[in-house]
This record gives sequence, structure tokens and C-alpha cells, in this order.
Amino acid sequence: MPMNITKGLIATGFLMATTATSVFAGPLQDRIDAGETIRIGFANIPLWGYPNEAGDADGFTNDIAIEVLASMGLTNVEPVVGDWGGLIPGLKAERFDLITGGMYVLGSRCENVSFSEPVARSGDGILVAAGNPEGINSYTDVLNGEHIMVTGAGYNTVEAAQKLGIADANIMQVPGPTEMVAALKAGRANAAVLTDFEAQHLAADHDEIELGDSSQMEEWSKNFAAIGFRHEDQDFLAGFNAALKDYLGTEEMMAKVAEHEYSELHLPGDVTTEWACANR
Repeated sequence: MPMNITKGLIATGFLMATTATSVFAGPLQDRIDAGETIRIGFANIPLWGYPNEAGDADGFTNDIAIEVLASMGLTNVEPVVGDWGGLIPGLKAERFDLITGGMYVLGSRCENVSFSEPVARSGDGILVAAGNPEGINSYTDVLNGEHIMVTGAGYNTVEAAQKLGIADANIMQVPGPTEMVAALKAGRANAAVLTDFEAQHLAADHDEIELGDSSQMEEWSKNFAAIGFRHEDQDFLAGFNAALKDYLGTEEMMAKVAEHEYSELHLPGDVTTEWACANR
């Protein structure tokens, strides 16, 4: 699908000769061997993954991915920004080499993407009009009240709502958080459903809306985010996972991601991608 793509080179250098990655195989390794950039695809999602004012990759999933790659001796990376709904198609079409930005590990996605081990856990959150006049705090509230919910095209929230039985006519899909807030403020939707990270961030920035009671969200709505790779890059992914294991949860990492409101509460614990693919 067409995307408005912005590119910016955020680091230079190529340390391939001294790294263990030289034994890997696959399309990504071919690019590395040819001296080309590692293209990191992400959308404009607050806290998770977004372009900063300089156009560089920001957000905690980008921080984690870039630091893990650097620990592998790979610093020649290129951020590529696009619509959320285009990330997985873009990865499969080799427009990106990996995708970040808060991509939850879901069974339906595991068919198209090979995920790293989880880098974060997060629930879904609901934004509502100030004062929450409709009392909407969960997917079940949306279903029972036959409310209109707005969410992002390609978000996990679409699949979650459909599984619960919310009619497609009651699910408004828009490109991203900015459009969700606009729909909610204009009264075109009764609730906006997105990640808890995004919802808290947006609620703090807009007086007209507030965060619903996240404690009432269904337990099955809690998910685990990871970095997405093509199926053809299994060897590289194995090396990335080994480096990720050494980095995840370290003092260095926690200091790096703290500015994006990531805390020890968001560490994935002992949940594996294999489990998430089978159970989410």
C-alpha cells in the first residue's frame, strides 16, 4: 500500500567484519554484507516508536532495537516512517528490514512476521470524553452499550473488538492517535481504544478527554510487544535475540527508556514469543 515515507540517516559506520553476524544468512544479512543500511520501519506512535524533531528514530522500542543492533556491531541504521497499517506489508515487501513501534505479538501476525522475544508488556486503554458520561471502561462496555469506538487501522484493538462481538459498523478505523483524538473530540466516536501507553500520554495532553479505568479492561487484552523480522531472516533473528537477552532489563537499558515512561512494570518477564503466538 502507498505510504508517505520520511527517511533520515541516524548513524553511520559499519563494523561488520568484526562481528559474529557475518555467519548469518538471509535478505537482511545480504544488505549488511553489501554495506547497505538496516531500515527500521515504524509509525508515529507516542512513546513506543516515532520520529523526533530531527527525523531520527525515537521511542522505547526504537531505543531497544538500535541499542541491541549496536551491541552486535551494527550501527548503520536508517529510520523509515510510514502508516501503521503498512508496516507488516512493507516488511514483507522488503521496504523495511525490521519493524518496531509497539508491534504486539499476535497469532494472526505470527503467520506473517517472525518476532524477536518480547521487549515490553502493555494492556489496552480507553480514552473517553471528560467525566466519562457513558461509563465506558472496557471492550465489554463498548459492546453492551453499542457504542462507536475509534481505533487505528491495523491495530490489535480491531481484532480484539471483533472477537468479542463488536460489530464492524461500531468500529471506526483511522490512521493513528491524532485522528482518534479528533474523532472523539468531535463526537463521532464514544471511545478511542489504543495501547495504555498511548492513552495515558494523550489524556495528559488534552483537557477534553480522559483515560477510562484501565483496571476494568479485560485480562486477555494485555499483550506483549516485540521487534518484527521477515521469516527469511531466522539466522539474524537468532543473533538479535541473543544480544537482546543480554540487554533487556539492564541498568543501561532502563536508563535509556525511562524518558518514554517505560518502567520495570513493563518488562515482559518470562513470557516467550512462542507462548504469545499461541495465546494472543
